[in-house]
Amino acid sequence: MDLWHLNIFCKVVEHKSFSKAGEIAYLTQPTVSSHIRDLESHFGCRLIDRLSKEAVPTKAGELLYSYAKKLMSLYDEMESSLSEFQGNIKGSLVVGGSTIPGEYILPRIVGAFSKIYPDVKISLIIGDTEKIINEILSGILEAGVVGAEKKDKRIHQEILIADEMRLIVPSDHKWGKKKRIGLKMLLGEPFIIRERGSGTLKSIEQNLNAAGYGIDDFNISVQMGSTEAVRQGIKNKAGISILSTRAVEGDLKEGSLKALAIEGLSLKRSFYLTRHRQRSISPICNAFILYMKNELCGKQRIPADKS
Repeated sequence: MDLWHLNIFCKVVEHKSFSKAGEIAYLTQPTVSSHIRDLESHFGCRLIDRLSKEAVPTKAGELLYSYAKKLMSLYDEMESSLSEFQGNIKGSLVVGGSTIPGEYILPRIVGAFSKIYPDVKISLIIGDTEKIINEILSGILEAGVVGAEKKDKRIHQEILIADEMRLIVPSDHKWGKKKRIGLKMLLGEPFIIRERGSGTLKSIEQNLNAAGYGIDDFNISVQMGSTEAVRQGIKNKAGISILSTRAVEGDLKEGSLKALAIEGLSLKRSFYLTRHRQRSISPICNAFILYMKNELCGKQRIPADKS
């Protein structure tokens, strides 16, 4: 067994396919299968099950995957540290973002950073806040940007940028011509919420609690697993919802959706740069964080890192 075998195993798990893993690694499918059999022989157990058209890890495979990603991350850190020692920045970096920063903010940052450092390969993982934080804790991600604070001593967070949410309704909704509504008016309307673990939902709940209400006071019509799904749900009259205006910027400009303030409810929140408190960041990650802060914050004051 070597790191190459583990690298191929990770690609099979991530792409749920022997053939796709082979395409990415420039290997034939039989060669990929041979590498997986070698690993299974080494550990003495089955690691991958072929179910229908997908290759999925067994319980043992899931355990191996968690350790393999940590090993691959450590390998990348080693390479980048040695490159920096020689005056170069090159290697791999895996960062994450919850839905809003992951889909509407970080792609621009990653693209611009890659032009400056063409020898750096960046992987951007997008998920809800809980997923991103869990993958930082497990060592899969070096850093992430999420929309909620985490009360965990292992996690270090600092405010990166501010965000503002609004009540989003279709333009032909009965409130479509209003600029603001009262909070009590909202409680009877069919309302779409995000899934548990979403930073957007956590922020809404915190602001509601501060105003003396809870999410259960809403007339919840449906729960959806992504900001895009909520956006489409609003456009298709499944209900209304509270979203970051960043997520519906195009719809607001074209006039298909409207954004309203809610009297008595603060809808301001922050996005947090998040990383593991006890883990040292790689030179690549440090360069990326500095670049991101400069791009997003400019001359704004960056809170001091107290870790």
